Amino acid sequence: MRTAPRRKALRPGPDFSLEQGWPGPVCGVDEAGRGPWAGPVTAAAVILDAQRIPAGLDDSKALTARARAALEAEIRAVALAFGVGFASVEEIAALNILQATGLAMRRATDALALRPVTALIDGNRVFDLGCHGVAIIGGDGRSASIAAASILAKTARDRAMEELDRRWPGYGFAVHKGYGVPAHAAALERLGPCPEHRMSYRALQVRLARRGAA
Repeated sequence: MRTAPRRKALRPGPDFSLEQGWPGPVCGVDEAGRGPWAGPVTAAAVILDAQRIPAGLDDSKALTARARAALEAEIRAVALAFGVGFASVEEIAALNILQATGLAMRRATDALALRPVTALIDGNRVFDLGCHGVAIIGGDGRSASIAAASILAKTARDRAMEELDRRWPGYGFAVHKGYGVPAHAAALERLGPCPEHRMSYRALQVRLARRGAA
């Protein structure tokens, strides 16, 4: 007997159930740009209105650039509060990327017009954000507020990298956003690093040492 093929189960999107389980106001917090070779690490914090949650929220990495842009505009229009924070390449070098991420998250939370009581933070680490923090592994796919924060962090960082592309042409920052793709590696071989490269990263130190020895 022939059986019908199994349909792949659709992944449920983020919802507001986690937010409802903690004292409010509750903000979602996420970052963008921990892994790249260049540019700042960026974070965002968002307090959503439970009655006006934008449709289609998801982890920013699961969305197209067009969808992120549309959702960014809607989040900014309907959220109770939102904030974006950056930590520079110099701060990444001084603090390390983990602590610089926490600094960007604190700046994003401090930028909120409404003070949160609870922060739902994507990942497995709680940073000092001036309120009660809860780490949510895979939070950008589970919490609507974290998903919204992931979108704001990603779009803000993308714009920052487009600006760096204008200041430091030739590296392709507007395209790869500083990640270690082959085109970026080739540009480093050709041009060497610029001040926005994270020279505290071992991978870059090794790569450029090889270039100097060639």
